[in-house]
Amino acid sequence: MTKLPQQIQKSFIARLGQLTRSATSLRARMRKNFERGPVQVETPTRSEAAPIVDRVTHAPEGECLYAIGDIHGRRDLLERLIEQIEEDSASLPEGTKRTLVFLGDYIDRGLQSRDVIDLLVSDRLKDFETVFLMGNHEEALLRFLQDASFGKQWVRYGGGETLYSYGFQPPNTRTSLTSHEAMQAAQKAWEKVWQEFRARLPQEHLAFYSSLLPYHVAGDYMFVHAGMRPNVPLDQQSERDMLWIRDEFLDDTQPFEHLVVHGHTPADGIFRDNRRIGLDTGAFISGRLSAAKLFKSEISFLETSPV
Repeated sequence: MTKLPQQIQKSFIARLGQLTRSATSLRARMRKNFERGPVQVETPTRSEAAPIVDRVTHAPEGECLYAIGDIHGRRDLLERLIEQIEEDSASLPEGTKRTLVFLGDYIDRGLQSRDVIDLLVSDRLKDFETVFLMGNHEEALLRFLQDASFGKQWVRYGGGETLYSYGFQPPNTRTSLTSHEAMQAAQKAWEKVWQEFRARLPQEHLAFYSSLLPYHVAGDYMFVHAGMRPNVPLDQQSERDMLWIRDEFLDDTQPFEHLVVHGHTPADGIFRDNRRIGLDTGAFISGRLSAAKLFKSEISFLETSPV
């Protein structure tokens, strides 16, 4: 894995206070989502507080799908989960197509962001078919590549860790800028990082980010990063909703044509009801990276355990 220069490591230590606040905010969101009622979905409890899970869905004939939730710069967890999937898939009937569907948010928040992409573009997954979806954090990286001024917004929700992983030190712009000279200096600092990042970003990484899909449909399942807007046909859904939507999607009760498998909103555990399967378990802070196995009419789950 990439080893950060000592100077950058020291600079990162200075950011721990900011990360702690981000982690606290994440825990609050996780608690909020837990209150929605995540349960152990293999044996759901039928009660008013528990989701109803009685919808039967099917994967494509002869194909086993493994959907993987938000990785957020945790290559260590990704490697462990892939090993679990390899072990699990070894028992599939001979000739079964094995497909990995990644739900986006490979980068940001975790310092192994570049290492995650290195793995995904390597031949490590050559024994699987792969589908890579766009997450809102990859969209942010692509936006930064086009607009240097977006950098100071990107780092507020994890982009700094991605820049560190590629060997760059984000400018310190957290201090209130009260003078025109200070604002100009900050802008120049971001433009320098922006130019160097554009020049040194590996071409295979740029090709990866640029090739990400907004969604994927297979059998009775629709895979997307954040979710879908209720009462809107699939062909009329906006990509922004697919990358960013939260409450309008999560709090609705009407099922979609497909069972929606998504990430984006971290929760204390995997969530499943008749509308959706939520697989973002806050891997970068919880140590739990989760996946859904969809084979025939069966749905089961794998996840890493915190160490």
